[in-house]
Amino acid sequence: MKISALAAALAASLALAGCTQEQQNKFGRGVQNWTGTDGVLDVYTGEKLAMRFIQIDKMSTGIGTSDDEPRSFRYGYGVVDENFNWLKDPGEKKVYFEVSDYSTSYVFYENYKD
Repeated sequence: MKISALAAALAASLALAGCTQEQQNKFGRGVQNWTGTDGVLDVYTGEKLAMRFIQIDKMSTGIGTSDDEPRSFRYGYGVVDENFNWLKDPGEKKVYFEVSDYSTSYVFYENYKD
């Protein structure tokens, strides 16, 4: 039994090693989606915490709708932790957000005050 498990692990490692980086990322996201995560994104202005998103299950790379090319931002969904206490309090909503890859730092997010 141990030998077959070792052989399976070795075969999986070799198969994954032959994949492109993007294929490996897709595999990793598939495992992440299955196992679940509880990510946090902190946004700073200088040394001051300006915004926090909690309960993020994943962040993905933006892909063009017409050319299928990767875009220069990551996006995801998370709860805006307005009081920075790491908990989803009443009134704190789950919103869509984007994070830039450019040197100009920005975070684009859904208006959660509506």
